[in-house]
Amino acid sequence: MILDQDGNISIITQEKATIIELVKKIQDVYSKLKHDNIIVNLTSLNKLTLQDIIEFLEISNSHRASKQSFVIVSNSIDINDTPDEIIVVPTLQEAYDIIEMEEMERDLGI
Repeated sequence: MILDQDGNISIITQEKATIIELVKKIQDVYSKLKHDNIIVNLTSLNKLTLQDIIEFLEISNSHRASKQSFVIVSNSIDINDTPDEIIVVPTLQEAYDIIEMEEMERDLGI
């Protein structure tokens, strides 16, 4: 897991770990990330399943409940198949755009 910081956004990039190992690592360091928006970059993985995305659901739900954004970046899964509770976009730029829109919504109290 590679962890980069861009302002109030933590970008987690998948290295060689499995999705389950990656989720566990995120849970282990979550106390350091909980006040940031989080982008999980999975573009290095050629094949993802819906179950792989669902592994992030618990972290995503709790993070979003604390008024922070949680976005997964992957271009190897059909976004229409993913649950509405989790945000998956095909590019890193779209992840930044989602976070920007969600921050505006939070500022406006929406």
